[in-house]
Amino acid sequence: MSIGKDLRLRRIIDPATNSSVMFAFSHGTSVPEVMSGIEDPATSFRKVRNGGANCAFLTPGLLQSLSPVIAESPEVAIVAKITATATRGEKSHQERLIASVEHCATLGVDGVVALLPFAPENEADVISLTGSIGEKCREYGLPFIAEAEFPNAYFGDGKDYQSTWGLSYLKRSARLCVELGADIVKTNWLGSPEEFSPIVDCVSGTPVIVAGGSRESDLALLRKVKAARDVGAVGTSVGRNIFQHANPTAITAALVAVLTGASSPEEAVESNPELSADQVLTAAH
Repeated sequence: MSIGKDLRLRRIIDPATNSSVMFAFSHGTSVPEVMSGIEDPATSFRKVRNGGANCAFLTPGLLQSLSPVIAESPEVAIVAKITATATRGEKSHQERLIASVEHCATLGVDGVVALLPFAPENEADVISLTGSIGEKCREYGLPFIAEAEFPNAYFGDGKDYQSTWGLSYLKRSARLCVELGADIVKTNWLGSPEEFSPIVDCVSGTPVIVAGGSRESDLALLRKVKAARDVGAVGTSVGRNIFQHANPTAITAALVAVLTGASSPEEAVESNPELSADQVLTAAH
């Protein structure tokens, strides 16, 4: 690994705790409509910063408008989202590059992230896309986070890939991303540690993070993250369960506490009245 890539990875994954809470704020590139909760990027960024997030996923287009808040928050690593989904295209699951690795290097980001949904409609193109990103990230010393998730992880299309493709799909996607140059793999939770552990085991020591997924209660989210951590995940990437939360700072801090072992999921919820064990606490927008 290059010195530059190693130094940047140390900003994304805390070497002292080998953990990371990643704020996924790039949903504007992955869904056919604007999601509630992403209307005010600066406020959202400050709230997760105050909660102790290690890094944030932002598109290059947002980096310029957010440069003042990013400059006041040097403790938060910036990972550029460099792909977007053609959600209204004629063919399903078409992912396109929206910024080059070279351009991201000039922006001074700490890494890049790409959604890589391998599906019958696009597999050859996504394999080429993944390989080209991996090659350029090695050249420029930028960590590459691969979102090796189900094709409809960000919006429903009526298909139940979890049941039909399941673990074998996620294992293959994760491993393929590593073979093509990914430095960190993000993948979906299938419901149990027994189904998540094989994904961690198949990627040859590459750090794995669990996706936050759709909105759920705080306790359910924290228990999921703890269970993934217990079988080898280094962290989590959370979007909707943070930016749609009534208190993004509180849930971010709880995620940090659980991942670093400072508290159990139950303790994190019980100690903060802004969190809930069974309700989905959604902010008014």
